[in-house]
Amino acid sequence: MPAPTAALTSRERLLVALDGGEPDRVPRALSFYRVEIEAIAPPGARVDDLVDVAFVRFPPSPEERDLERRAMPYAGDTRLGHPAQVRNYARWRYHPESPDRRNPLARARSLDDLRRFPFPDLSTPYAASGLARQVRDLHARGLAAGGSLPHLGGELFEAAWRLRGLDAFLTDLVERPDWARFLLDRLAALARRNVETLARAGVDVLALDDDVGMPGRMMMSPRTWREFFAKHLADIIGAARAIKGDLRVLYHSDGHIEPILGDLVDIGVNAVNPVQPEHMDAARIRRRFGPRLALWGTVGRQTTFSFATPAEIRAEVAERVASLGRAGLVLCPAYDVDEPDVPWENVAAFLQAAAEFGGHPAGQQP
Repeated sequence: MPAPTAALTSRERLLVALDGGEPDRVPRALSFYRVEIEAIAPPGARVDDLVDVAFVRFPPSPEERDLERRAMPYAGDTRLGHPAQVRNYARWRYHPESPDRRNPLARARSLDDLRRFPFPDLSTPYAASGLARQVRDLHARGLAAGGSLPHLGGELFEAAWRLRGLDAFLTDLVERPDWARFLLDRLAALARRNVETLARAGVDVLALDDDVGMPGRMMMSPRTWREFFAKHLADIIGAARAIKGDLRVLYHSDGHIEPILGDLVDIGVNAVNPVQPEHMDAARIRRRFGPRLALWGTVGRQTTFSFATPAEIRAEVAERVASLGRAGLVLCPAYDVDEPDVPWENVAAFLQAAAEFGGHPAGQQP
């Protein structure tokens, strides 16, 4: 896209950044999930009015809506999360609160046991209905529309290990590769159907989510990731772009994933998230890829938004813009800000600082 000469809409601003360009100011984002962020905002605040992108939500079935309603009176739980997560776990028969039912495929003894598992079908009419309307509503307000898939923690690796158990699935990758491939084939097929639904709805950004990193290293070797996951991810992106060719793709993984960044670029990823400062060196990534790999996140360590002062958050935002430049950057907290100990004043300080330091000095054009 050409460099802009006038103020852009939020949607235009985000797309310029994801294409590696320099918009009129750096776009601002918060969570992929609107409901959780709105829970900590002050009464009457519309979070969508403070950011440049919002994410649509796959509507639940009538049965899932009833389960979510019944879970609403209860406080969030560190194992269960909020009511929407409870509803999502139920569709996968995943019960993290119960040691005996935590991983529904943990006791599988054969491939036939994997084949019999009832994977949820989210391509039914009730799931697809309403997505296009949500996209149109966001576009009418000038916002970019993002879409993330309904999944069990992640599209591929996270869903597989939550079904099998982490130790069991990591063992599958080495000792039972046919089991691992079967499970990943099923998960990838489900993901392809869901990205096609989002692409038809007209989302601007497809967010793919799989935590394959941890502090200092990946959860597996880069070679194993390339052998088992890269082609599936490429096929998922290809299925979405076969329907909407200009779809931008955001890849989320916590922790350290620098060894596979080149692979992600090669298979069509436009941006990575959250680029946690203690695990990923954003300046080094910028030097390696330039703005063609957009950085979505970068702000805050694990405790920043809970315990830093608003002034400290402002200083970090200023430093990120100064060190990374305004091209190919989407400012966003690198950790969730929907926790009970995160004061809204710190979130507001981030949003204000992103608008202030992400803009261009008076009299200068990008």
